[in-house]
Amino acid sequence: MRFVWQFLAVVAIYALGGIAVTAVKENDWLTLVLGLTAAALVVLVYAWVVRRTEHRPALDVAREGAVAKTGWGVLIGAGMFAAVIVNLFASGHYDVEGLGSVTGALGLLGFMAAAAAAEEVVYRGVLFRIVEERTGTYLALVLTGLVFGLSHLLNEHATLWGGLAIAIEAGFMLAAAYAATRSLWLTIGVHFGWNFAAAGVFSTEVSGNGANQGLLDSSTSGPELLTGGAFGPEGSVYSVGFGALLTLVFLWLAHRRGNIVPFGSRRAAGADSAAKLPR
Repeated sequence: MRFVWQFLAVVAIYALGGIAVTAVKENDWLTLVLGLTAAALVVLVYAWVVRRTEHRPALDVAREGAVAKTGWGVLIGAGMFAAVIVNLFASGHYDVEGLGSVTGALGLLGFMAAAAAAEEVVYRGVLFRIVEERTGTYLALVLTGLVFGLSHLLNEHATLWGGLAIAIEAGFMLAAAYAATRSLWLTIGVHFGWNFAAAGVFSTEVSGNGANQGLLDSSTSGPELLTGGAFGPEGSVYSVGFGALLTLVFLWLAHRRGNIVPFGSRRAAGADSAAKLPR
């Protein structure tokens, strides 16, 4: 029952924040402010609800080390997407025409911060923990990863391949990152770094939601298998490959730290102390 209250409370804030940020999306400065506010509010509500329903502090959003963990996550996510763009550029499928919009990038910063915080709290902080406690880490990773990926089929230019690609490169990878570190700060950082690099820096489509105007004025062209087509580079085999590789790294780290919950153990992994990031 405690997870039901967590899920309902967080989803309610998620929905309200999403409506507010979307309503001012044409105003970059308001989007920045409201997006960052919504991101902070989602995390605070999650911490409060965990305290009230589980009678313990929410260690996965503990203040200690929050900046460092988020920073590591941003570097991982942005670096991963940059690697995709480097491959597309080297093969002649990504071109830069010049500079884009700084204010546009700032608006996308706020929008992507809100999206990353809300989705990580919902999918990893609540949903993954619910399923993991009952089925173990590996099955929870697969099930919640698929739900996360297929939820993107609601986007404007979504494709079945795009949804499956998101499940593999993001759903599985972010669940593995949470299992390895037991930190939502890390997964929020990875999620934000990936999305902001895609939209705010390289100005590509994100999950089939249409073009974005970030720091670079750019375009992609070529086979959909490599570029992702209208869905964006998240539908690229490069993204799937890098995401799958990082998933294996995080799972190895989770196993090494003893953070894997066996099937049938019913251990509340979210109550464990958050593991430290690798040095």
